Amino acid sequence: MDWTQQVDGYCERLDPGLWAEPLNAVTNLAFLFAAWAAWRLVRHDGLPLVKVLVLILALIGIGSGLFHTFATIWASLADTLPILAFILVFVFAASRDFLDWPTKFALAAVIGVFPWAAGVSWALLQVMPGLGASAVYASVDLLIWLYAALLMRRVPATARAMAIGAAILAVSITARALDLPFCGQNPFGSHFLWHVLNALMLFWMIRSYRGHMLAKAVQGG
Repeated sequence: MDWTQQVDGYCERLDPGLWAEPLNAVTNLAFLFAAWAAWRLVRHDGLPLVKVLVLILALIGIGSGLFHTFATIWASLADTLPILAFILVFVFAASRDFLDWPTKFALAAVIGVFPWAAGVSWALLQVMPGLGASAVYASVDLLIWLYAALLMRRVPATARAMAIGAAILAVSITARALDLPFCGQNPFGSHFLWHVLNALMLFWMIRSYRGHMLAKAVQGG
């Protein structure tokens, strides 16, 4: 595999130049700002897993910034691997600390993300082929809605927080999916909105997990 091969998958990119996607590149600062804001929020809480999520959020901004400037195969991995890491860590955290599953079951849920994403993505593409690569992210959105449903009676405040995060992600996925179909009408595309909304959503998820853990500590459980 040629790791330096160019990737051109976004409306804004018209040439292989470093700044061929100015909006897509610059809006990755939203992830770094979200990570900074999250760190200021959680730094004194004594919640190590929350701090791991904040670190991954910063890496998402760096990796996505590299991808939307260099636009190569290696930069694509720098973009997608931190996103995957955030999903897996959050699924573990939500399973263990929201649902109170034993650690081994929480780890099983992490492994289960892969067949879930593969199966749900395939099913979504059968009915909504226009989703394209965004189908994988839509499967994650449905997973968050599932956690919200499971938590509705157990911890309604956390369930509402998950639902809000899922709703933000749904809008973000829509912006991502519409980037190329409406490229003729909007040469800047809409992928940059995916960055801004995802930064907001990931900050919200970190804030929600922190809030759940602090409330749990107060309740002594």
